[in-house]
Amino acid sequence: MSRILHTSLIIALLLLSMTASAARIKDVADVEGVRSNQLVGYGLVVGLPGTGEQSPFTEQSFRTMLSNFGITLPANMKAQIKNVAAVAVHAELPAFAKPGQSLNITVSSVGSAKSLRGGTLMQTFLVGLDGNVYAVAQGSLIVSGLGAEGLDGSRILVNTPTVGSIPNGAVVEREVITPFAQGDFITFNLKRSDFTTSKRLAEAINNFIGQDTAHSLDATSVQVRAPRDISQRVSYLSTLENLSFEPGDYAAKIIINSRTGTIVIGKDVRLFPAAVTHGGLTVTIAENPRVVQPNPFGEGQTAIEENTIIDVRPEQSRMFKFDPGVTLDDLVRTVNAVGAAPGDLMAILEALKEAGAIHGELVVI
Repeated sequence: MSRILHTSLIIALLLLSMTASAARIKDVADVEGVRSNQLVGYGLVVGLPGTGEQSPFTEQSFRTMLSNFGITLPANMKAQIKNVAAVAVHAELPAFAKPGQSLNITVSSVGSAKSLRGGTLMQTFLVGLDGNVYAVAQGSLIVSGLGAEGLDGSRILVNTPTVGSIPNGAVVEREVITPFAQGDFITFNLKRSDFTTSKRLAEAINNFIGQDTAHSLDATSVQVRAPRDISQRVSYLSTLENLSFEPGDYAAKIIINSRTGTIVIGKDVRLFPAAVTHGGLTVTIAENPRVVQPNPFGEGQTAIEENTIIDVRPEQSRMFKFDPGVTLDDLVRTVNAVGAAPGDLMAILEALKEAGAIHGELVVI
């Protein structure tokens, strides 16, 4: 009986063997300039149940925070701040986010704090790459991690207690100006660079709007003439991004995950003429010790004699031939027929690639 290939391989083959279907422009391309921006900040989490830290930069930050409230500590006084932790705060500012809207934030310890559970983030400025403040964060943390430690050094850790989040924990204070409303053109950037897809996207827009409306700039970008009025441009883009067209096919590729044994084979993979032998030797080693008794009245002692049995049996070798232009279905059918497991298939594919018998790229991850 032939063995069935790994379930993940079968699913991947079924998905990739389907014929290409139409896709909307919004599913395969992004509008140039319409993007999110990363924000980051440094702050303090207070109210921790003794799981904070006593580090120089945390103490300095604590003194600065108090001075902002008009409180000055003596220079020779060392603050006991085990309930305080220095943290990094980051968030994603979506395109067109307006002042007053909320953002989700993630808070991560940057020092030796053991846990942020039960803490509250003090007001923290979130800045962009240009150094400007775009949001202000503050609030009580939600920490899913748990950590506990005994006096004898035993420790248990569940998830990551030094990272937490605050849903809607930041308020947008500044809007990022985008080039969406500027100029006479908008540009679609493909998520997967492909000359065929770029050409077909431009043709789909020209066939719908009119000739010379869209032009392919390269394998990634398609430039489209657009109205200057912002309200008209929004309606115009809404219509364009819902147009359907036929993207170009993916390049012929085989991807092998050597850790999990998962194999993904693209539908355009072809094989050149090749013959493959699948089989080998089975070597069995067994130990069968024997008890040896001395002769009667020989005054000898009972002994144990080692007895090793080595059995070498050749497996039933299988050879199969690939004719020119063999397809994905033929390959899977043939490998299943000879009873190859996913590991065997990986070795066969790698050998075929070395022999130059695969039309397509072989990627091992």
